[in-house]
Amino acid sequence: MTFTVAIDGPAAAGKGTISKAVAAHFGFAHLDTGLLYRAVGAKVLAGEAAIAAAEALDPADLENDDLRTPAVAQAASEVAVIPQVRAALVAFQQNFARREGGAVLDGRDIGTVICPHADAKLFVTASADCRAMRRFEELTAKGMDIAFETVLVDVKERDARDRSRATAPLVPADDAVLLDTSDLTIDDAVAQAIAIIEAARR
Repeated sequence: MTFTVAIDGPAAAGKGTISKAVAAHFGFAHLDTGLLYRAVGAKVLAGEAAIAAAEALDPADLENDDLRTPAVAQAASEVAVIPQVRAALVAFQQNFARREGGAVLDGRDIGTVICPHADAKLFVTASADCRAMRRFEELTAKGMDIAFETVLVDVKERDARDRSRATAPLVPADDAVLLDTSDLTIDDAVAQAIAIIEAARR
């Protein structure tokens, strides 16, 4: 049985948390596709060429604890605009999506580019201020000394880059269900996502 769930949305909207919870609920495999680009970004920061790094990416590269730093996030956003990098990672994602037992993929272009025929599509979003506060709290909890205003600027700049890029811009798929998490608890957001997917399965 194959059943593909595509969950897209901007940074810190909650799509990762929701995707993991949904995958656990249904017993599906989960892939945080943003980690693919972060892993390539980390390799670029370490001195590798972006395209070669993408073509040689190994699943073990996704286990790196340093992939969540702001520097790697910036590098990931920059390598994501390189068409050859995207092409090298598309097959990886599409193969994962077709695996037996169901799959949940979260990212920015799953429903529009990677899996346009996904069985269920969600676009998870939240206000820029809300997303910046979540990211700020996440970073300061890890001991990082950073100002909220800096995080907010970074979120807005990343949104602008992701939405304006020529290749696979961040936009909801025409048939995606919009899930705004600005005023939702994690439990409420997950419950709504599960209900949307249950409806698609029926």
